[in-house]
Amino acid sequence: MDLITISELEVFYCVGVTDEERATPQRLLLTVELLHDFTIAASRDDLWYTIDYQNVTNRLLAFGEKRNWKLIERLAVDIADALLREYKPAEVAVEVRKFSIPQAKHVAVYVRRSKAPTPSRR
Repeated sequence: MDLITISELEVFYCVGVTDEERATPQRLLLTVELLHDFTIAASRDDLWYTIDYQNVTNRLLAFGEKRNWKLIERLAVDIADALLREYKPAEVAVEVRKFSIPQAKHVAVYVRRSKAPTPSRR
């Protein structure tokens, strides 16, 4: 399986446990990995057969509009679920980095999700 990585995408989402923390968007860094078979896309040199990472990037930049989360864990799962549903990779991994603890470089959560296996027909 082949891999597309969008590394450390800077986004601004409203996320935090307290109302004050969610009142204004915070800077977060997202790293997203999408597993997808590139065989046909590479042989035909055709974007149609792969996942358009520019489109994914634009989707992530707009993902937080008019939304908020208390936990970055929930945010990471929501992103993974949306990418699986909309772009159909075999698997997706999402890391969300937040810069809310002054004594730490960042805090991060990492989730990995796969598409549900297709039930076999008898």
